[in-house]
Amino acid sequence: MIVYALHCACGHEFDQWFDNMADYDARKAEGLTCPSCGGTEVSKAIMAPRVGKAKAEPAPMHPCNPGGCANSLCPMAQMAS
Repeated sequence: MIVYALHCACGHEFDQWFDNMADYDARKAEGLTCPSCGGTEVSKAIMAPRVGKAKAEPAPMHPCNPGGCANSLCPMAQMAS
Protein backbone atom coordinates (compact mmCIF):
# COMPACT_ATOMS: atom_id res chain seq x y z
CA MET A 1 0.00 0.00 0.00
CA ILE A 2 1.13 3.54 -0.73
CA VAL A 3 -0.42 6.86 0.21
CA TYR A 4 -0.22 9.80 -2.16
CA ALA A 5 -0.80 13.43 -1.33
CA LEU A 6 -3.16 14.67 -4.05
CA HIS A 7 -4.59 18.04 -5.02
CA CYS A 8 -7.30 19.22 -7.37
CA ALA A 9 -7.37 22.18 -9.75
CA CYS A 10 -9.31 24.18 -7.11
CA GLY A 11 -6.44 23.80 -4.64
CA HIS A 12 -7.97 21.23 -2.27
CA GLU A 13 -5.40 18.85 -0.81
CA PHE A 14 -6.15 15.30 0.33
CA ASP A 15 -4.49 11.92 0.80
CA GLN A 16 -5.56 8.66 -0.79
CA TRP A 17 -4.28 5.08 -0.47
CA PHE A 18 -3.40 2.92 -3.49
CA ASP A 19 -2.21 -0.67 -3.81
CA ASN A 20 0.84 0.45 -5.81
CA MET A 21 1.87 2.97 -8.48
CA ALA A 22 0.04 1.01 -11.20
CA ASP A 23 -3.16 1.19 -9.14
CA TYR A 24 -2.79 4.98 -8.98
CA ASP A 25 -2.29 5.16 -12.76
CA ALA A 26 -5.34 2.94 -13.41
CA ARG A 27 -7.58 4.89 -11.03
CA LYS A 28 -6.31 8.19 -12.43
CA ALA A 29 -7.26 7.01 -15.96
CA GLU A 30 -10.74 6.05 -14.67
CA GLY A 31 -11.10 9.50 -13.11
CA LEU A 32 -10.13 10.37 -9.57
CA THR A 33 -12.39 12.93 -7.93
CA CYS A 34 -11.72 15.48 -5.22
CA PRO A 35 -13.72 14.66 -2.07
CA SER A 36 -14.24 18.38 -1.35
CA CYS A 37 -15.52 19.69 -4.68
CA GLY A 38 -15.92 16.62 -6.91
CA GLY A 39 -13.43 18.04 -9.40
CA THR A 40 -11.80 15.54 -11.74
CA GLU A 41 -8.55 17.41 -12.38
CA VAL A 42 -6.62 15.59 -9.66
CA SER A 43 -2.86 15.08 -9.60
CA LYS A 44 -0.12 14.09 -7.19
CA ALA A 45 1.26 16.83 -4.99
CA ILE A 46 4.98 17.16 -4.45
CA MET A 47 5.90 14.94 -1.54
CA ALA A 48 9.04 14.56 0.55
CA PRO A 49 10.08 10.96 1.08
CA ARG A 50 9.73 9.54 4.56
CA VAL A 51 13.18 8.32 5.42
CA GLY A 52 13.79 6.58 8.71
CA LYS A 53 16.67 7.54 10.92
CA ALA A 54 19.79 5.48 10.49
CA LYS A 55 20.69 3.36 13.47
CA ALA A 56 23.94 4.35 15.09
CA GLU A 57 26.65 1.76 14.82
CA PRO A 58 28.09 0.61 18.13
CA ALA A 59 31.45 2.06 19.07
CA PRO A 60 34.33 -0.23 18.16
CA MET A 61 35.77 -2.31 20.99
CA HIS A 62 38.86 -0.76 22.51
CA PRO A 63 41.79 -3.14 22.24
CA CYS A 64 43.20 -3.90 25.65
CA ASN A 65 46.01 -5.91 27.08
CA PRO A 66 45.30 -8.77 29.49
CA GLY A 67 47.05 -7.17 32.46
CA GLY A 68 45.71 -3.62 32.21
CA CYS A 69 42.00 -3.95 31.41
CA ALA A 70 39.66 -2.51 34.04
CA ASN A 71 36.49 -3.87 32.39
CA SER A 72 35.37 -6.88 34.43
CA LEU A 73 33.26 -8.10 31.49
CA CYS A 74 36.20 -8.10 29.11
CA PRO A 75 37.22 -11.62 28.10
CA MET A 76 40.86 -10.53 28.08
CA ALA A 77 40.66 -9.35 31.73
CA GLN A 78 39.03 -12.64 32.73
CA MET A 79 41.88 -14.58 31.10
CA ALA A 80 44.46 -12.61 33.13
CA SER A 81 42.75 -13.39 36.43
